[in-house]
Amino acid sequence: MTETKTDLLSMNVAELQHFCAGIGEPKFRAAQIFKWMHAGVSFDGMTNLSRALRERLEACACVRFPEIEEKFVSELDGTVKYLWRLSDGQNVESVFMRYHHGNTICISTQAGCRMGCAFCASTIGGKVRDLLPSEMLGQVLAAQRDMGERISGIVLMGIGEPLDNYDNVVRFLRLVTDPDGINIGCRHISLSTCGLVDGIDRLAEEGLAVTLSVSLHAPTDALRSEIMPINNKWNVAQLLAATVRYFEKTGRRISFEYTLIAGKNDTEEGALALVEAMKRHVGRKMPIHINLIPVNPIKERAFAAADGQSVRRFAAILERHGLCATVRRTLGPDINASCGQLRNKENQMQKKIL
Repeated sequence: MTETKTDLLSMNVAELQHFCAGIGEPKFRAAQIFKWMHAGVSFDGMTNLSRALRERLEACACVRFPEIEEKFVSELDGTVKYLWRLSDGQNVESVFMRYHHGNTICISTQAGCRMGCAFCASTIGGKVRDLLPSEMLGQVLAAQRDMGERISGIVLMGIGEPLDNYDNVVRFLRLVTDPDGINIGCRHISLSTCGLVDGIDRLAEEGLAVTLSVSLHAPTDALRSEIMPINNKWNVAQLLAATVRYFEKTGRRISFEYTLIAGKNDTEEGALALVEAMKRHVGRKMPIHINLIPVNPIKERAFAAADGQSVRRFAAILERHGLCATVRRTLGPDINASCGQLRNKENQMQKKIL
């Protein structure tokens, strides 16, 4: 991605102060610009800056928010799915969800994904590029502005693997938790990873006690490697050991995501294997929470969701053996609220046009 103008939305206040000094402006301008940007306002709306300064900023810098390409609103629960167009024409997706405790947005961290998980729509077509901190923050700010409602929680579980875009994601986390910005606490932010052990260990040292959601999806190396290529680099034992280290460092409970695929990993034997793996590698070292998710079928993959009976049986086996298991509530089922499908559809349409 080539950008000739300075990306101010990716900067913290100290960096903005340095930028302001470079264009002959006093340091206090940085705090003003920062507050405006984090309110979702572009240069022309920064009314306590002189017109001359706003024009100078427009000429040398940018504050770009994603544009709405498509927007779908669920008639069942009010969930909103956005397909955004970024400044270079790439598309990413976000999902705005309402809960009794507040509004949460699930955002993308990459345009495409290279992890290759067999059941996931986001990885079809591979990774195009990483998103900048400003492009992640922009999804939150643009959705908040469009909805006219405050967002109080963030899930990094959209398109892309957050820990594969580590530096930009960590910078985003520091920006979005800044008390002078949106000021969303780390405890209201969840980061999902397919299992990049080195990234988990680095994140544990950042002082950002976000909730870690680990996409496990299989209890054995043979099955997990079949559906999640990352397991060939870091196996189940190595991944679970990393989650224990993260918990010990941050005190934050880990959520293990387990997508149930009919006839693949939803059997009684699979549930017992999961119990055995968790007790062997995690044991009593930390609380165990397993979030069961019936797979979202996509036309490019031959996987079908486990039926209700299989899901209940799987959960009951885990509970019977002392593991806390919940079944994820499906939001926006009438708008296909899981990420990746809108982007794939748009990409296919563009290919037909070309």
